[in-house]
Amino acid sequence: MPRVVAIHSYRGGTGKSNLTANLAATVARYGHRVAIVDTDLQSPGIHVLFGLNGESVTQTLNDYLWDRCAIEEVAYDCTPILYGDAAESSPVEGRGSLYLLPASICANEIARILGEGYNVSRLNDGCRQLVKSMDLDYLFIDTHPGLSKESFLSIVMANILLLILRPDNQDFQGTAVTVDVARQLHVRKMMLIVNKVLSCVDLDSLRDKVEQTYQVPVAGLFPLSEDMIHLGSGGLFCLRYPDHPLTETLKQVAKQILS
Repeated sequence: MPRVVAIHSYRGGTGKSNLTANLAATVARYGHRVAIVDTDLQSPGIHVLFGLNGESVTQTLNDYLWDRCAIEEVAYDCTPILYGDAAESSPVEGRGSLYLLPASICANEIARILGEGYNVSRLNDGCRQLVKSMDLDYLFIDTHPGLSKESFLSIVMANILLLILRPDNQDFQGTAVTVDVARQLHVRKMMLIVNKVLSCVDLDSLRDKVEQTYQVPVAGLFPLSEDMIHLGSGGLFCLRYPDHPLTETLKQVAKQILS
């Protein structure tokens, strides 16, 4: 049965898009058909991780939302990235596939989204059509941070909701609001990811604190990584650093999604 995985955070800067891209790639490398939809239409960026730019992207999710193309025409095949030279040192668990539906980085398109919004029902219909027509196993939704009718839609659509937060008091407070909203929307499965954890922090104590605070399981705790910062969104971390502890944590989270 296909699953929709929404990855969300109350605030920006949590590393949401990086984690979405790397988790989706990891799930695909376990032999699944996976697609990512960038619904962060106000500030898109996940396409950079896959090496897509203005010249290589001819149609975007915005074109579908404005009824200028079919949803399938927005899906770019990123599968070759999973099995290229950068991944040769890491065993390939399965021959899956990965597609990305990017949002437009055109200033006029972003301004239109900010001024007019978009038909959230059309996005919902498109995601369901995409899962069916492309025979997907998993659809990952990279959401816009915060709470809005668009983020509510992603939460409602999801079989699994991953909420990302940093060990920061503002993130703690915002995540409490988001967890409460998700429960009111009857999310089927919810997990937390704590990102950018300093090396001096006791991970077990942090996990216990977060789980007791929200009564939601923590799927993974990711350290603040200089290697991730150095990569600077120049590719997928899990492929560039296949033996890194952060990549091992990505695999652990991916297996919880698959379970």
